[in-house]
Amino acid sequence: MLKRKFYDRLLEWKESKEKECLLVKGARQIGKTYIIDYFGKQNYSSYIYINFIESPQLTKIFDGDLSAEEIYKQITLNIPECRFVEKDTLIFLDEIQKCPNARTALKFLAVDERYDVIASGSLLGISYKEVSSIPVGYETQMTMYSLDFEEYLWAVGYQEEAIHILKEYFDKKEKVPETIHNTMMKHLREYITVGGMPAVVNCFVKTKHFGEVYAEQQKILDSYLEDISNYAANTEKPKVKNCYISIPKQLAKENKKFQFSVVEKKTSARKYENSIEWLRDSNLAQLCYNVSTVQFPLNAYEKEDQYKLYLSDIGLLVAMYGFDMKKVIIDDTLAGPVKGGIYENLIADMLVKRGHQVNYYRNQNGSIEIEFLITKEAQVIPIEVKANNGSTRSLNEMLGRSEIPYGYKLISGNVGVNDKKIVLPLYMAMFL
Repeated sequence: MLKRKFYDRLLEWKESKEKECLLVKGARQIGKTYIIDYFGKQNYSSYIYINFIESPQLTKIFDGDLSAEEIYKQITLNIPECRFVEKDTLIFLDEIQKCPNARTALKFLAVDERYDVIASGSLLGISYKEVSSIPVGYETQMTMYSLDFEEYLWAVGYQEEAIHILKEYFDKKEKVPETIHNTMMKHLREYITVGGMPAVVNCFVKTKHFGEVYAEQQKILDSYLEDISNYAANTEKPKVKNCYISIPKQLAKENKKFQFSVVEKKTSARKYENSIEWLRDSNLAQLCYNVSTVQFPLNAYEKEDQYKLYLSDIGLLVAMYGFDMKKVIIDDTLAGPVKGGIYENLIADMLVKRGHQVNYYRNQNGSIEIEFLITKEAQVIPIEVKANNGSTRSLNEMLGRSEIPYGYKLISGNVGVNDKKIVLPLYMAMFL
């Protein structure tokens, strides 16, 4: 079993909730069902699982009266073997996007308080319009992602103690011993090619066979394209697909801003704006907006027509470039703008999984560009990403501003500090 941090978040919810159901969002095949199922079986004397895709007939439980009493009665009629133990039962409503009435019913189940309820779905962001009443104030929402780099290290055999020792070098801003540093960079390059999708990580751990890893990734990419065909509006299907498969080309450009001309020549942003929203709301891609000024709060200065689009899993991005990309990344022989794009996507992935909202800054003439901006304690922290060890003119200029407390330069080299500039190995982004 893959160890997931999300399990601890489920435990925290169980202990702290007050009249709230839990709604878990995230892309398909990232392990939502597995971890919630395990949590339910480990922490409750009674566990009731309802999957609206596997058992579509169970949607009728929510066809009539949505009072808690009626819903529980209908569950016993449709699942006669179920047990209800007050204060010790978890009801898991999986793929809830297939039953909009169940989403509405969360309010009444939360108010009832006798049993805990978790709902989960993969396309909730694009199906919310079908819900007659969103249970605002009665559901806690959490987003789950594929495995982050630390979880990947656990999967390949590292213990928490070893990672804690590595974090001490980060905290003290001390150089990592060269043998440890080289090993971590090797694991990071493997993580770039494998990514964090549970089925892919399990395949790699069991077989160490990159061909089988690639085949598993292709299955997931095919299923995502199938989701677009099944769930996007008819007029949007080809546009969403074309935007999705253009992401590797977008990130291979010198200027990685998303450009619709890469998707289709002589087209307009208006034609594709709904497609970008679909990819964001389905959790298949992350948007990173340019800001007009580097100032807190960053979201107040976002330019809605200027953004980068990153894939939600770094391994899937690499798979979209073809199998041979894995070898040049593992051997560290890749060069050119595409290398920068892959490493940018890696860091975006790592930062988002750490809970950061990410932005970037590029001035009008392109003379200054900072790959990522995050905030900490109401201050803006710039992050520059260098797949190798290039110069940091833009970061140096940014650190010259009195309102910027410090900034990070992420490189393939080791730890170092130069005044306000903190140089870190790329893998230490998992600690930011």
